[in-house]
Amino acid sequence: MSRAFVKEGDGGLDPLPDLPLSPHPNYVTPRGLATLQGRLRDLQITLAALKSRPDRLDKLPEAAAERDIRYIEARLRSAILIEPATLPLTEVAFGLRATVTDDQGHATSYEITGEDEADARLNRIAPHAPLARALIGAQVGDVVIWRKPSGAVELEILAITHADPQP
Repeated sequence: MSRAFVKEGDGGLDPLPDLPLSPHPNYVTPRGLATLQGRLRDLQITLAALKSRPDRLDKLPEAAAERDIRYIEARLRSAILIEPATLPLTEVAFGLRATVTDDQGHATSYEITGEDEADARLNRIAPHAPLARALIGAQVGDVVIWRKPSGAVELEILAITHADPQP
């Protein structure tokens, strides 16, 4: 077999492409900032363990950990810390929790958080999500329109509170 078209190298792996960064401002709560810092520490520990393996033939896990570290470091560099505890509870804002009721009387609480801590299962939404955009700036008693793919939903703001600072 001819070796003319075989790439010779040191057995290393080219760096994996960076993960895409959001074009939106990277607002974070203190909880979100702590979570990012914890993820970075965990990834650094994982990378150190991967590099200390006696058999390092598969370098893909190392490359993935390095890529993820670059991503988290970029998110930390761009973080804009907002301290929700200092915000007045007069209108819905980043870091606060809004309790709303729909036209069927079903009440739900939503917390507006940074992208990295947004989690639909916990009703934590990013500030650029359609629901968050509808809620931000609203006051108790206001009715807002949440434009969903399935149609518009009217929500009445029942309460605005500080969110639980714990995960």
